[in-house]
Amino acid sequence: MHQFDIQYKEALRKIMNEGSEEYNERTGHRTLALPGVTFEIDETFPLLTLRKIPVRIFVAEQIWFIMGSDNPDDFVARYTKIWDDFREADGKIAAAYGHRMRKHFGRDQLKNLIDHLGRERGSRHGVIVFWDPGDDGLGTGTKKKNVPCPYTFTANVIDNKLHLHLIIRSNDMMLGCPHDMAGFAVMQAILAAKVGAAVGKMTYSVSNAHIYDIHYDYAREIIERGNNHGPIFFEAQENYFDRAEKGDDKLFEEIVEKINSQYNPLPPIKGMEIVL
Repeated sequence: MHQFDIQYKEALRKIMNEGSEEYNERTGHRTLALPGVTFEIDETFPLLTLRKIPVRIFVAEQIWFIMGSDNPDDFVARYTKIWDDFREADGKIAAAYGHRMRKHFGRDQLKNLIDHLGRERGSRHGVIVFWDPGDDGLGTGTKKKNVPCPYTFTANVIDNKLHLHLIIRSNDMMLGCPHDMAGFAVMQAILAAKVGAAVGKMTYSVSNAHIYDIHYDYAREIIERGNNHGPIFFEAQENYFDRAEKGDDKLFEEIVEKINSQYNPLPPIKGMEIVL
């Protein structure tokens, strides 16, 4: 098994064996949960091979994020309907990650990050924020169908490698974690290429790592699986960022092909339903 498979199995095992069973008022489900679960990936592209993960979905999402859009129809809806449940009455996503990065806070955080790391390679100020403290969470903000789960990441260039530390307030470990891990690794590679650095370490920290009651049996199945899959690698080209900004469908297909050509996972686990 490669690096992410090993760490992911261990995280599931620890949650199932040591997690506290908690009731979630919003969803009406119970979960087994642990605080402060962290993955550190620095050997291969972190795509789970213990079950099949739909590559097209997370690649389409990341291009859509880079576009800065809050409307799935602008790109991602052509490839997946996963965001449809989170649309507001106007068809848009109130807390869309790309819009939060590029427009919501009155400046283009993503472009500023690229420019800043180009000028000051050793800077420790490369912080991107999705969470709006004026309107998200705490039970007092505007009611919306989604608020960001990954809510910030920091990008540092050390040893000419771009290292990304992503922090997630809440992660469904069966459906959300493998998807988000691979997706933000695509973002990391595209940013690294844009600033002329190699891909470095991905640190993925979860404040509340949980498995829903309807997924317990599926988690046990994953824990019992093993796979001798070889390493997966993904490096972007310098022009990927500019092409992503334009919603380039050919770029989407190119990235999907690069990853899928190396990907031979175990069969999918059917029947897992997302908890909204």
